[in-house]
Amino acid sequence: MNAFAYHRSETNFRGRVRLTALLGSAIWLTGCANLTSQALSTEEIQSQVQADRQSLGKDVASLTGPVSLEEAIARAIKYNAAQRLRGMEEAVAQGTANVAKFDMLPKLVASAGYRYRDKDLISRSTDSVTGAPSLAHPYISSDRESTLASLSFSWSLLDFGQSYYAARQHADRAQIAAERRRKAIHTLIQDVRIAYWRVAAAQALESSLQTAGQDADKALEDSRKVEAEKLRSPMEPLRYQRQLLENIRLLEAIQQELSSSRIELASLMGVSPAELNQPLRVIEPAASNAQRWLEQPVDKLEDRALLLNPDLRESLYNARIANEETKRVMLRMFPGLSFNYGINKSSDSYLINDRWQDAGLQISFNLLGLLSLPAQRQLADAGVQLADQRRLATQMAVLTQLHVARLQFANAVRQYERAQTIASVDQRLSEHVNNQVQADKLNALERVSQQTTTILSVLRRYQAQSNMQAASSRLQATLGMEPVIEGSDRMPLPELTQAVGKSLQSWDAGQFQ
Repeated sequence: MNAFAYHRSETNFRGRVRLTALLGSAIWLTGCANLTSQALSTEEIQSQVQADRQSLGKDVASLTGPVSLEEAIARAIKYNAAQRLRGMEEAVAQGTANVAKFDMLPKLVASAGYRYRDKDLISRSTDSVTGAPSLAHPYISSDRESTLASLSFSWSLLDFGQSYYAARQHADRAQIAAERRRKAIHTLIQDVRIAYWRVAAAQALESSLQTAGQDADKALEDSRKVEAEKLRSPMEPLRYQRQLLENIRLLEAIQQELSSSRIELASLMGVSPAELNQPLRVIEPAASNAQRWLEQPVDKLEDRALLLNPDLRESLYNARIANEETKRVMLRMFPGLSFNYGINKSSDSYLINDRWQDAGLQISFNLLGLLSLPAQRQLADAGVQLADQRRLATQMAVLTQLHVARLQFANAVRQYERAQTIASVDQRLSEHVNNQVQADKLNALERVSQQTTTILSVLRRYQAQSNMQAASSRLQATLGMEPVIEGSDRMPLPELTQAVGKSLQSWDAGQFQ
């Protein structure tokens, strides 16, 4: 075997090895792609749950004492998991809008490739005049294996226009995410206020419930002794016990209603899971009902709601997105103009010019696309009309919501004032009943009954206070006047608490921010 034949044989062998390796890799990757999903193991689930629990409590300031309303709202804004989710959604939407801007840039692509064939590329030629085969021997025009590297630049006018309007749409979607986060803050503040006053009620009634329960149990025990001694008619102590048991049932119902309030408030504040069961005390703020908002002219409130309401602002952005979509459809009527330029280098030894540059200019137009253009234009126009109609419906809904929220707030203020008066009367009456019992002019049942009535009155006062705060929050949400705090998630907790306090004071004073 001569040297040339040996070299060719060795080259063929290496080529077959490379080809076999490539085929094996392709088969292996195909097999990996067909793997079925495996169920999570218990250890993996436990590990992830433990990591999530640590993540929930990460960077969360511990409770060091009683919590004020301002601090509770500030903690909810800063640490609440749902609020953090809204913040991440807004960040993702903003990131998408920023990335979409780069789609308008031309494309600059660097590529490299490898080519191999097991036999030489041999070709014959034919005489272009006679049509007879050329007398020259067949020739080889390329190496069996070669590499090609290129750097290409391309730009399309049509793609630029489409990317431009798409980037504007993504920017509006980022604004929508911000409005939804504002709405989430409104809802969160409202939930915190309701839970906070429930905790305040549980804290204020804790000792009264305990005392009334002890008195009721003692009176029940005495009544059962009287029944056992048979000194009176059996019906009298039984009626006495029936009334006592009814009062005890009411006291237990109150305790059950207020028992979960601390956990609910702690969860809203984003307290770490390890502290959910810890005692939580609140600082009951001075009663404030923000009645000055009822003195504001209705037309001024309507203008404010139409300007700042997050639902209406979201509908405005959606209408603008629909208009941008119409412009994107109109762009398809124009032909596509593209330009490309590239620098190339090949390792093929048969090429005389193994380095070259190429450039091109192309115009294209999809003629058949004109058939669907009227339908696409009609669909885009329908989308604009739908967005406009939704905006009008949202505007009407916001105005209706404003008037309903204002009426509910006025009713809640009157209910609170009435409940406060009733609670004051019951407390004074309870003092007189206690004096009568101590003077042996009334029995223990009268004291327990009056204690229960007083506790119910105080509870209703706190419930009325909570309803009034909730109605105030709904009115504030309708007006779109959430606490204006720049960088709220990144501010230290003391500064955030102070900013929330100033915002609540401005709201209670009836001041437009």
